[in-house]
This record gives sequence, C-alpha cells and structure tokens, in this order.
Amino acid sequence: MTDLRPTASAPAAGPSLDRRSMLGLGLGFGTLITLSACTPRDTGSLESGEPVRGGVLTYFEPQTWTLLYPPSVGFYPNGGIMNNISARLLWQDPETLELHPWLATERPEISADATTYTFTIRDGVTYSDGSPLTPANVARNFDLFGRGDEARTLPVSEQISNYERSEVLDDRRVRFHFSAPSPGFEQATSTMNAGLLADSTLELDAAGFGPGGATKIHTCGPFHITDEAIGTKLSVRAREDYDWAPPHLEHQGRAHLDGIDFLTNNEYSVRIGAVLSGQADGVRDVQAPDESRVTEQGLRLYAKATNGINNGINFRFRHDLLADITVRRALIAAIDRQEIVDKLFTPNYPLATGLLAKGAMGYTDQSGSWVHDPDRAEALLDEAGWTERNDSGYRVKDGQVLALTVNIALPQPRSNEVQTLIQQQLRRVGVRLSINPGDQSKQTLDALDLDTVQIYHSMVARADFDNLRSNYSSVNRDVFLNGAGRSDADDDSIDPKIDELLDALAAEPDAQKRQTAAEAVQNHLVEHAYVLPFFEEPQVFAFRRRVHGFATEPVGRPDFYSTWLAGEK
Repeated sequence: MTDLRPTASAPAAGPSLDRRSMLGLGLGFGTLITLSACTPRDTGSLESGEPVRGGVLTYFEPQTWTLLYPPSVGFYPNGGIMNNISARLLWQDPETLELHPWLATERPEISADATTYTFTIRDGVTYSDGSPLTPANVARNFDLFGRGDEARTLPVSEQISNYERSEVLDDRRVRFHFSAPSPGFEQATSTMNAGLLADSTLELDAAGFGPGGATKIHTCGPFHITDEAIGTKLSVRAREDYDWAPPHLEHQGRAHLDGIDFLTNNEYSVRIGAVLSGQADGVRDVQAPDESRVTEQGLRLYAKATNGINNGINFRFRHDLLADITVRRALIAAIDRQEIVDKLFTPNYPLATGLLAKGAMGYTDQSGSWVHDPDRAEALLDEAGWTERNDSGYRVKDGQVLALTVNIALPQPRSNEVQTLIQQQLRRVGVRLSINPGDQSKQTLDALDLDTVQIYHSMVARADFDNLRSNYSSVNRDVFLNGAGRSDADDDSIDPKIDELLDALAAEPDAQKRQTAAEAVQNHLVEHAYVLPFFEEPQVFAFRRRVHGFATEPVGRPDFYSTWLAGEK
C-alpha cells in the first residue's frame, strides 16, 4: 500500500515530561530518565530497498482498546487493531479515495435508486478459525451490522443507513436490500467498521468482543490475534496462508512482518521515551511539541490527515445558557482559533477552513465564518442581557452565572491544553468555562448528560459524505443531544432541521447532489452557530528508521500489511 513520506515540522518548545510510571517494556523509572536524556540518534538507513520478511514490530498506543465489534471500532485504538486483522469487501485508496475490489471480485452492481447492492464474493478466502468466507457468511455479517442486536448489546453500524435484509443469490453472490436509498453503503463496505467475521465470532455478545475475549475473534485479514494481556498488550501474528489482498496492489500474499505487538501505556513520556531510545519500533499520538525532537533524533515522523469532520467544539443549544444564538455567536467571537493552533500545534495541524477537512468528501470553504473579535463578543453578551458581573468578573443574569462545562476528548490531541487555553480566552469576556475531569469511561458517560457537559469537544473521521450524519444525527453520535426521543427533550428545544438535512444527504444517490446536500447541512450548522472547528486533525506517528513501508487507511489508522523491518532497533 502507499508508503507515506515522513513529514517535517516546525520546532516547538517541549513541555516538562511526567515520568511517574514504569516503562511497560521492563525499563524502570531511573532507566527511562537516562534513556530520554541521552538518546542516541537513529542512524539507520532511510532507503527502503527490497522488503525483508520477519520480525515483530512493537507499537505503542496511548489508550487500550475497548471493543473489537467492527461497527464500534471508531475509537482509534480499536480501529488500529481491526484494520490489520480484518479484510473487507472493498478497499479504499487512502490518497484518491477511489474504491477497489478486495474480498469481492469487483465493485457491486447497484440499482439506480441505491436500494440494492449485489456483490460477487472471492473464492478460497478463509477465517483464522479455518472456516470459509461464503455469501451466507457475508450476509450474516451485514444483517448484524445493519440491524444490530439489542439483546447482545451490539449496536447498528452508524455507517449503514436504511438496511433491510440480505439475500443469498447463489454460491458466490449476495444481495443487500435497503428500505430507502443508501448511497453510502458501497464505501461503508471498505471500512474497518465492516471488517468481516467468522460465523463463530458472529455468535459473541458485547462482552465477548471486549477485553479478555480477543483470541476468540476470528477475522480474515493478514494478521490474527494470538495473545492478550488485558490493558497492556495485544499480539497479532501473520497468517501464513493469507493470499487475498486487494488484487491491484503490488504486494500480494503473506504480510512481511511476523507480527505486531500493540502496547499500551497511558504515560506519554513512557511511550515516546521507548521509541526514542529504541526499546520500541513505533508510537501513535506524537504530541506537537515533540515533533522536532523526533526528527532531530533521526526518526521517521508521519502526519496523516484523517479526512473527516475537523477537531472542534459543538454547542449544545438545548441547554438554557446556550439556547440564545447571540450567546453562541459571542462565544465563537471570543475564541481565538489561530492562537490555539500557533501555541499548541505545528503546521501538521492546519487551521480549519470548514467543518470538514479539505480532503474530506463534502468539503466546502467556510473560512470567513469564525472571526475572532473579543470586542464583538463583549457587545453580543451585553445584547443578550449578560451585563452584570460578580466579584470574580464573570457575567451574571437574573442571579445565574454564565458558567459552562466542556469535556476532555481524550482521543484528540492535547484536548486538555486546548480547553485550558479556551478557558482563558472566555474568561476575558466574562464567561466561566469548567473542564470536565475523568478518564475515558467517565467522559463518555458524562457526555450523555446535558446538565454535565454543554460544550462537546470531538472530531470524526470517515472518508464519505455520510460522515456528517455519523456525527450530527440524533440516531448516531448525536453530539448536540438533539434527539426528540430523549427523556430531557421537547419539541421546542430540539432542531428537527438537522435530522431532516442529514436524512436527505443519506438518501441522495447522485454524487453531485450529495455534495449540495452536504453543503446544506454545514451551512445550517454554521448559520445557527452550533459549531466551532479548530484544525484539521492528523494522526502523527513516529517510527525507528528500521521500519519501512508504513501506511495508513483513509482516516489515519495504521496499516502494517506492507510494513517490514531492516536491521536492529
């Protein structure tokens, strides 16, 4: 697959590193300090040469995986694993976003109204438990992904709309039926969220797809799970019989690597220190201040665009303090996006010019929509009636302080630092912003409560128009908590237009009309001051020089199929 070129980055001042933890690879506290302070420059060759077979790549993630049920692998640690152990009906080129056959012999036959899709399945494909890939098995997969199973706590895939049923036509063909047009389905079959599972794995419930059950998850990708240490390590090894890569790729057959050890440590200093010292081969989530440090040490740095909804915040307009559009516009005017990018990030994080990244399907330029103007912010807040100040300088109206809470988006880069800077910016105009504390589980739970989190920090990556629906629809992620069926919602507080526009986008089969529909969604969200995008979020990786052929899929998950190792760490 496409080998990403290492990217250069502007120097940035590094923060003091927290070294409280023990290095997960067996190095103690004192050893890590020595290695971090005296790391030798990696002088291995940057030339690729001919691929070499063998070796196990050690690779660090900042958070442990949580669920390997394909529709739920949007969380990056989940997706990084699923992308390497699974195979899909189609393959999407990460550069052009063009679709190609993979486990299907060709792209599907699609009805004119995009309500039926007919796939012909490759022969000779097997799962890691030895069972064959068949049309009946493929049908079972998408019946589960398209309908979910409430009894087993397995949700419907947010990438599949209007799914009705499957139909096995013969020993090589399967047809999928939809109750309404579902133009995003073809691309959905290329994502890790549609990684196909063996029949035995399709029997699992949500707990079976979680930590402790990894070795029972059987897929048909180039690697398969062989071992698991809950919370710290997941091992995958190459399948010797793998011979069904996408036919157009130069690399065919077995993966070059013998395997990958996915390691987890929540201490950033441990992860980056292990790679800089040569104790590990690679790491995801290199923080912006360390980019220059990585390149100065001679390592490879990759910044891969995620081609989706930009990193930003969503104003939950159903909350009393945010119901007034004048207040939302004031908050937008008070926040200096350029300061966020300049102080906390590098050129690998370009300032957002729209809700979507420039490389995303559906992108439209909205760059004039978010002008930093604190004087205007002050005037708008006065206009909205927030004219009084308390002893702390915060605005008060009818005895209530203008006080809001934002979550920490732990998967997103430097989320806490971003919100801390915004906290300072809003304080200058008299708005109190609190940052919601807690780990991933607490953040996820708290984000469902409008009274706990009123401003939601997030991003979503999917290389299709339906990315917008995945994020904003009340039946998917519902970042605004805008669902009419919510117990705390009423007809006066929700905005039904959002779902109307998203449903129209999801049901439009014509590509040019889909672009128009995507722009209509974005224009509505911007005109109503519901969102404030910060930057185009990349995934930033660092690898030792001995690592060659690294690539990612279209939204930045690692792809190790064509990766190979040369020489010592």
